[in-house]
Amino acid sequence: MKYCATITGWGEDALGFLADEDCNFMILFNEDAPAELAEIAVLHTKAELAADPAVGDTMMICDKVYDITAVGDEALHTLRQLGHCTLSFKGGSEPERPGGIMLEGEPLRPEDVVKGGTIEIY
Repeated sequence: MKYCATITGWGEDALGFLADEDCNFMILFNEDAPAELAEIAVLHTKAELAADPAVGDTMMICDKVYDITAVGDEALHTLRQLGHCTLSFKGGSEPERPGGIMLEGEPLRPEDVVKGGTIEIY
């Protein structure tokens, strides 16, 4: 396992990005994120990144499985330092943002995200 963190909560506006088909993403931050960032993020426990996520890896979020199809250059640094990246559920071979990880699989819905759920990378 390359990474495993537990969801501890989310900001008031965090899950709206999942509900919007044009956005279809989720922003992650460690649970100690500043308040202005916590409002738009899914917060999780600090976790060590044992190895960089890469294309072809598997990510599991609250028991839903996704294939990693692209990883932005900044995502590796910010995930390691701040527990931060943007997870996009649109798939594709190019990241939408430098801090993004592109995922392919069944769409994640706001109701799928639960406190105590895990974010894992294999």
